[in-house]
Amino acid sequence: MTARRTTRMTRRERVAGERLAQPAETAASPPCDRNVGSPAGRVRVRRAALVALGLAVLILVSYLPALSAGFVWDDSAFAEEPVIREGASGLFKIWFSPRAITNEGHYWPVVYTSFWIEHKLWGLAPFGYHLVNLLLHLIATLLVWRLLLRLEVPGALLAAAVFAVHPLHVESVAWVIERKDLLSAVFYLGAFGAWLRFVEDARPARYLNCLSQFVLALLSKSIAVTLPAALLIHRFWKTGRIARRDLLWTAPLFLIALGITAADVAFYRTREVLALDHSLVERALIAARALWFYAEKLVWPGDLPVIYPLWEIRTADPAAWGYLLAAVALGAGAWFGRKRFGRGPFAGLAFFAVTLSPVLGFVDYGYMQFAFVADRFQYLAGIGLMALALGAAAAHARRLSRVGRQVAAAGFAGVLIVFSVLTFRQSRIYRDPVTFFGHIVSLNPQARDGYLNLGAALAKQDRHEEALTAARRALETSANPANAHANAGLALMKLDRLEEAEAELRRARALDSGHRDAAQNLAELFRRKGAFEAAIPAYREVLELDADYALAYAGLGEALFRAGRYEEAVEALRRSLTIQPDLPMARPVRNILARALRHLGRLREAAEIYERMSAAGPADPEPLSHLASVRSAQGRTAEADALLQRIRDLGPDATIALQNVAESLRDQERYEEALEAYGSVLAVDADFGSAYAGRAGALFELGRYQEAVEAMERAIVLEPESSVLPAREVLLGRALLELGRPEDEAAGRFQRALAADPGYRDALDRLAMLRFGQERYREALELYRRHLEIAPDSPHIHSNLGATHYYLGEREAALRSFERALELDPTSESAQRDLRQIRADLAREPEPE
Repeated sequence: MTARRTTRMTRRERVAGERLAQPAETAASPPCDRNVGSPAGRVRVRRAALVALGLAVLILVSYLPALSAGFVWDDSAFAEEPVIREGASGLFKIWFSPRAITNEGHYWPVVYTSFWIEHKLWGLAPFGYHLVNLLLHLIATLLVWRLLLRLEVPGALLAAAVFAVHPLHVESVAWVIERKDLLSAVFYLGAFGAWLRFVEDARPARYLNCLSQFVLALLSKSIAVTLPAALLIHRFWKTGRIARRDLLWTAPLFLIALGITAADVAFYRTREVLALDHSLVERALIAARALWFYAEKLVWPGDLPVIYPLWEIRTADPAAWGYLLAAVALGAGAWFGRKRFGRGPFAGLAFFAVTLSPVLGFVDYGYMQFAFVADRFQYLAGIGLMALALGAAAAHARRLSRVGRQVAAAGFAGVLIVFSVLTFRQSRIYRDPVTFFGHIVSLNPQARDGYLNLGAALAKQDRHEEALTAARRALETSANPANAHANAGLALMKLDRLEEAEAELRRARALDSGHRDAAQNLAELFRRKGAFEAAIPAYREVLELDADYALAYAGLGEALFRAGRYEEAVEALRRSLTIQPDLPMARPVRNILARALRHLGRLREAAEIYERMSAAGPADPEPLSHLASVRSAQGRTAEADALLQRIRDLGPDATIALQNVAESLRDQERYEEALEAYGSVLAVDADFGSAYAGRAGALFELGRYQEAVEAMERAIVLEPESSVLPAREVLLGRALLELGRPEDEAAGRFQRALAADPGYRDALDRLAMLRFGQERYREALELYRRHLEIAPDSPHIHSNLGATHYYLGEREAALRSFERALELDPTSESAQRDLRQIRADLAREPEPE
């Protein structure tokens, strides 16, 4: 009689089954002897140090481009925050006055505290912020390694290495504002480790450590809310059940998670009201597809466009249901197969899904308007699938032959190299906003606001033609056409296509009457055109939209100043500086304010402004010269002389700096200001010929021809060998003609210009025109021919040459000249008219007998 095998397993069989269900302890797991001073302890410390160093090198090499990256997109959320620039009051506001943080919709004070500290250390230099992000990623990687070791997951180091260089993590590491992912992960993993130590030995200090780190994780980013659920998954994985004690221990964490997250969501909804019209079924379909998307990207992180295409969710789409059914089937398979394969697969999949749950679309959040998925959302969640896949691979590799293990190791090294290269390449897109948004639209041309942001970034680099092209593309893809028209208007303004710019800006305002930037740029356009009476009400419209907009007050103040309304200008300019003392254009604003005060005779106030400007930094000749002018007007000549001497002591560069200011004002057709600036130059150096010449040019444009003649004659006397002597002689000749002086006197000046430079075209043209007007056609003809040798394709010269031939009675030659002029410029109406006249004359001439 044979004995029957009973269905009840022996103790040995149960133990074997549990070992199949649980990952075996690896050689890398902490040995029982935890004495660091023992030989085994010292070996363990050295090994840990070598692993840490290796992971650090791996991260540094993979993320090297990130260290030279700048700030992109939402980095402005912290870079432009006043609270991080403030002292202790700023830190207080970060924690106790969250509304003081104007660009952030969440209450995440730990993140902004880190930014506040760094701003005190290195200001807004991007390198420091990127370095800190890399260090935080390294800490998170080391915590993943140690946590998986403690959990006795095979291949813990393999999973940590993949975590270190996985391209999906670039968004969280190389993008400064995503510091929130890194800090939240570090505290999350730290809390998880503290929980494991508490479970081993239920000391209150360990429990409090877990609680405190969990709170810090939630105050870094609310996605850490899933930690209590993850702890219960861990207990189920290890014991096969969730005991009453486990629920009691995790209850306070659930309460903390509920309280902090609910408060954050409530605060967020006061900053951004969002209600996306998706049904529960649609949200389930979104979630299922997102889960498979993240799993696929973990396996092969190919193209990573930052903003992924926004899926169209249709309940009638069989593929959408396929994702959902496949996800349910996989979960069910892991659950029902736990006796055969162990609880590990179910635990890994559950951790992955639960950790992603806040961003799967069941709850509305702002980024869902752009895409349903983002690389950064799976920074923590991906650990579950990495540990599951690599743990299984490591366990399987142990059963291979030596050669098989070597092949497997080489294969894994190849995967690491590929991931490292992809991470290196992806890190480069964070170099600057143009590269960043250029990458986005290259992979996802329909990305919401992709071209819009690219255009804005190009404009900041003064690449205005490209910015205009991007703005045009944004009109096709952006959900906000008002912004696209506003960007196009700004680009056209920068290209001096003012009429087109005005049309675009008006379209932006018609689409969105509250578009502040479009209104501001429209006001700026009026000011640039010199239409100050139109600019003034336009700036006031901007201030109706934003009563504390410093730039609008600055522009309004200048427009009022140009319109001669000095009292109002002073009020507006002072308001601008009160709102934003560190306004980017604060210096010119103060300069105009001082000039307005001088016009009002308030010299003491003007002097105070110039004194502050002079004391604000290194010695600057411009405010010193203005202050000298004020002191002179106050009758304080000794002080004025002392200030002028200070400028002289700065050396020749000071005079050149003042001259450059004057030349810039003249180039901007601000001739009255230019005259004042040239006066400052001459107060320092009374024999500076270029200042006299520039002054003459400004006087000529203002119609003050006699003064222009005197200034230019002085310039020529002081600098007779100047390289720009021909231009000065021509301007002097033109001024003499305007004064009605004898034409030969002006001709003499043009001839002197040609003597200095025989090929000086302006002198050739003006002398030829003068001789033509004097009916000295042969001389004019010779001059035009000389000019034609220099510019053979000038329709203007061919046309003038034709007219000269005509008055000399040389009809055939005139005909050829006008025909050539029309070949070069078919739109020339004068050449067409003259050509018709010559042909009519030739038709009337009698045939030769």
